[in-house]
Amino acid sequence: MMSSAYAIIFPGQGSQSVGMLADIANRHPQIKTVFSEASDILGYDLWQLTQQGPLEKLNETEYTQPALLTASWALWQILRETLSQAPQYLAGHSLGEYCALLVANALSFPDAVRLVAARGRFMQQAVPVGQGALAAIIGLDEASIQSVCADAAQGDVLAPANYNCPGQTVIAGRAAAVDRALDLARAAGAKIAKRLAVSVPSHCALMRPAAEQLQAMLATTPIAVPTLPVINNVDVRVYQTADEIRDGLTRQLYNPVRWVATIQWLRAAGVEKLIECGPGNILAGLNRRIDATMSVQTATWYLLQKIGQGN
Repeated sequence: MMSSAYAIIFPGQGSQSVGMLADIANRHPQIKTVFSEASDILGYDLWQLTQQGPLEKLNETEYTQPALLTASWALWQILRETLSQAPQYLAGHSLGEYCALLVANALSFPDAVRLVAARGRFMQQAVPVGQGALAAIIGLDEASIQSVCADAAQGDVLAPANYNCPGQTVIAGRAAAVDRALDLARAAGAKIAKRLAVSVPSHCALMRPAAEQLQAMLATTPIAVPTLPVINNVDVRVYQTADEIRDGLTRQLYNPVRWVATIQWLRAAGVEKLIECGPGNILAGLNRRIDATMSVQTATWYLLQKIGQGN
């Protein structure tokens, strides 16, 4: 399938939907097998939740995170059988980094499921519902976003959370500060400035209590040196040791996801093709706006094409 350098990328929260992977699961029993293993670890039927909802529950961070990790890992079981060569690099957007580490054999699947389920709980517990917020701002550059956050903070926590693509940044912090920032962003010429339907203000200082809990859990979780290069979200560099992974996953919770820089790093390293391995196509859309010279497709599209061809 691949004749040039390519990377597999894994999405984070926002890619979930009720009924995800149903078409592929009908032809590939491995999907339900992987979900069954995750369900045994979690103590509830994860496949039923993803297929029947309710959506409100699936969208709760505690459930979203293991659902997306499991979906991406299940897709990888099928996708890897179609690849003529291993990917040169792996990367994941926020939660997606855990699946990248899983594919690189740095984590076991049971440990990864337990970690992300706990991560979701820690994040939700860190900030009571309604006190924090996330918002998307489209049409301003990074410097303008940083200026808006500095002016709107007024002593509250407020910072860029996701540098998703040029002109699209997510900010996070105290709800009042986020609302002030939206007013300033509109005044500065933002095309869109709106709150997101997410109760957890990820990737800002409000997540430090969650990071401390996660750090303690990571300290007792077996982690190996990755067998494939994994680019981390915080520093945009390849993990070299297990301790670097523990440190990176801890800091990831209260630092911004540098996705633009990650894709630019991969391009500079010679990567020409990307495959998004997870439900949906959010990263594919972002990546086309980051660097249109890199080809990108989703694993779901590729596998459904093969089903259509009778393979």
